[in-house]
Amino acid sequence: MEVSGVHNPSPTPDETTEPYRWRWLILVVMIVAEIMDLLDASIVNVAGPDLEKSLGAGSVGLQWVIGGYALTLGAGLVLGGRLGDRHGRRRMFLMGLAAFTTCSLLCAIAPNIGSLIAFRLLQGTAGAILLPQGLGLLRENFSGPELTKVFAVFGPVLGLGGIVGPVLGGFLIEGDFFGLGWRSVFLVNLPIGIAALIVAARFVPKKTGDRAVRVDMAGAALVVVSCALLVLPLNQGQEEGWPLWTWLSMAASAIGFVLFALHQRRAAAAGREPLVTPGLLRKPAFTVGLGGIALFFGGLIGSQLVLTLFLQIGHRFTAGEAGLGNLPLAVGTAIGGAVSGAFLADRIGRKVLQIGPLVQLAGAAVLWCELDGLDAASFSIWDIVPGVAAAGVGAGLVIAALFSFILAAVDDDEIGSASGVLSAVQAVGGSIGVAVFGSVFFARAKTGDFTGGFHRALIVQAGLLVVFLAITFLLPRKGRPEEEQHGINPETTVDGTGTGTGTGTEQHVTA
Repeated sequence: MEVSGVHNPSPTPDETTEPYRWRWLILVVMIVAEIMDLLDASIVNVAGPDLEKSLGAGSVGLQWVIGGYALTLGAGLVLGGRLGDRHGRRRMFLMGLAAFTTCSLLCAIAPNIGSLIAFRLLQGTAGAILLPQGLGLLRENFSGPELTKVFAVFGPVLGLGGIVGPVLGGFLIEGDFFGLGWRSVFLVNLPIGIAALIVAARFVPKKTGDRAVRVDMAGAALVVVSCALLVLPLNQGQEEGWPLWTWLSMAASAIGFVLFALHQRRAAAAGREPLVTPGLLRKPAFTVGLGGIALFFGGLIGSQLVLTLFLQIGHRFTAGEAGLGNLPLAVGTAIGGAVSGAFLADRIGRKVLQIGPLVQLAGAAVLWCELDGLDAASFSIWDIVPGVAAAGVGAGLVIAALFSFILAAVDDDEIGSASGVLSAVQAVGGSIGVAVFGSVFFARAKTGDFTGGFHRALIVQAGLLVVFLAITFLLPRKGRPEEEQHGINPETTVDGTGTGTGTGTEQHVTA
């Protein structure tokens, strides 16, 4: 799941003041908005064959429909938080929700794959305006023990949203209600978004922003351009045979991110407000942790996509069957998260982040052996359930604890900025994972070797897990105690699934 951080969040209300009467409706609206994001991050995973039949979407087009949304979402999250600081979170929340709902309609009526990709990029941009406002609005309207209860509700509900995405998508596509097919996965947002917009406009209290806050548009532009220069060649490279421009583009992306870091330091030195607190970039545990998040969620979301493609394209599963085929992974992730959150993280500290990838590697090894012995004529999802479920348990062990361990290296006044950056890296990492794993799988799938494509994806995932495992030794031994996070559970400050479990699962993780 993906609970986006807010830069410099407002302090919680004074506990001596009268609580806002309709504050619990605000929680409902925030949860609805977050679930809409989770659904859109994961629900499209099962729409591949239908998009190919309806719009002629090839492998690259499918990767852009899925990964393009996460790209613009991640690239704009930190900027979205700053816009809320300046212009007021209620105003930006309403604007983002209206834009997100409108883009969902545009996606549903897209006449061709090019326009669908463009509308998905716009939808991700709208999500980047919408999502960062949620945490700030809750902090403005809840305090003390109530705030703890709010985040206790937030996490499980959003985790469920990540799990439901592919299942709901498969149900809608296979049901083909009113002959809408894949278009219904976007239309489902319309009644939800309109209802949430009406409730939010009526019950979220007005509060002006701080006009003294300056928005670093140059820094935001550097982030967007650098992300695009990285994801574009990863999506197009396999199709075009990796020409010179793809390598030059990726090199330019690396230069762009370095320029962004330098620009942030210069802005702070000049007394201006940067998008990212420069002190964060001087903390080795935080910067190394960013790499860990990108690796982990890139591997998680990319492998989930490959699982769905293997079932639908390789073994002709319907959209509904492919959605249900994701359940072993989702259930395993939920179990791993529950065990990690309730028992392991507090007792064994950083070791839980090392056990998790080892369990995932074991699951990948089991899945490799299961694929080797497959009989295509009699294949069913039960043939690969043990390996997929084990990989899910390992992912859940990591997701439940990863962010809190990285935030342990962050000072209290940096948590808002840090959580926004982490959420952004999670989303962009997922987009890169879609591009890389999609290219690896389709390179073999085009020859009809779907099992070979899955095998190659498992090799890539294993490599990412090994590097992630090495990175965990550079993280703090213990996560920051909850009381040091101003009463907010660090595991829910930023999404750990999912974003989602980001079954798309990010969760934004996806599970």
